[in-house]
Amino acid sequence: MKSIARTLSAAVFAATAMYWFDPSSGRRRRARFGDQLQHLVRKVGRGLDASARDITHRIQGLTAEARAAFDRAPAEDHVVAERVRSALGRVVSHPGAIEVVVSSGRVRLKGAALAKEVPALMRAVRSVRGAEGVEDQLTIYESARFISALQGGRERRPPRFELLQESWSPGTRLLMGGAGLVLVAGGMSSRRNAGLLGCVMGGALFARAATNIPLRRLADGRVEALRIRKTLHVSAPVERVFDTLARYENFPLFMRNVRSVRTNPDGTSHWCVAGPIGTTVEWDAETVRFEPNAIIEWRTAADALIRHSGSICFQGEDGHTRLDIQMRYSPPTGVVGHGLGWLIGIDPKKELDDDLVRLRTFLEAGKAAADSAAGAGAAAPIPAP
Repeated sequence: MKSIARTLSAAVFAATAMYWFDPSSGRRRRARFGDQLQHLVRKVGRGLDASARDITHRIQGLTAEARAAFDRAPAEDHVVAERVRSALGRVVSHPGAIEVVVSSGRVRLKGAALAKEVPALMRAVRSVRGAEGVEDQLTIYESARFISALQGGRERRPPRFELLQESWSPGTRLLMGGAGLVLVAGGMSSRRNAGLLGCVMGGALFARAATNIPLRRLADGRVEALRIRKTLHVSAPVERVFDTLARYENFPLFMRNVRSVRTNPDGTSHWCVAGPIGTTVEWDAETVRFEPNAIIEWRTAADALIRHSGSICFQGEDGHTRLDIQMRYSPPTGVVGHGLGWLIGIDPKKELDDDLVRLRTFLEAGKAAADSAAGAGAAAPIPAP
């Protein structure tokens, strides 16, 4: 077992060294990693600042509530009215449809409301500090249909405990992340099974706080982890641009990591793309929407290792072309896989930016970029419009 572990460690070390010190790409990878590390440091600094403000504001709020609990002085009517309006915004989908009038602490409600929201509405108003009673003069509707005051709006959900919410506040993330690190540190200092459990729980808690993504999504490869939207203006007719991009075999002429594309007889296409540490990733894709000079939309097969989809919209503008590009992808192991890719210098957004620059050169100058997969700067087979 020890010899196997040593062999695997040596293989991992060699592969890592090859990746970072590769003669052709190692320098660029190291520079990009340095830039990403600096960005991460700045992002962490901003996050800590936001967390500190959030915790400070929460403490101030709790202090104010504690003082108010011992303050028996009656509140002024306009203060009670503002408190009621604030409560309405948390329980009804159309708070603007309800008029609030307060006289001597007694609250009178007028306007329109949905029947399913009335019970929560009344409970919220009765719980307002300073409200001596509630007079219900609302017009109740079972449905918002044909009622202009109840159109649109957003249905309110019952408040949930902070830790059960999809998105945590900055202060909660800081506290839970710190708790996770404490659990990991305590688990590492113990050699018992409880120590291993503490490491696992602490690591999961820290990952949840650091990413602000529910645990069920962190390792789910089927969940979309990244969405990219870009716009590119090209000095070429829309017919030429569309015809070029509709031929997927042209993609290696401007995309650095796309090694080859083959169109199958059934209309699907087979892609070979350079992966990390010299590997190759392959998948099949299908075109789900194809409108000449207007749009191309695609998606990968269901069993693809890297599931993604996207679209390119074409708009001609006096001999020029505007491209609106959208891409969505989910790497293996979901968000965790994307984070590991970022850590070793794989940044899909930056890669797409570079590919778009090469695409513009490819379409306008008629030559493949020297750093594209095709390389060599040879004349590119751009179709005639």
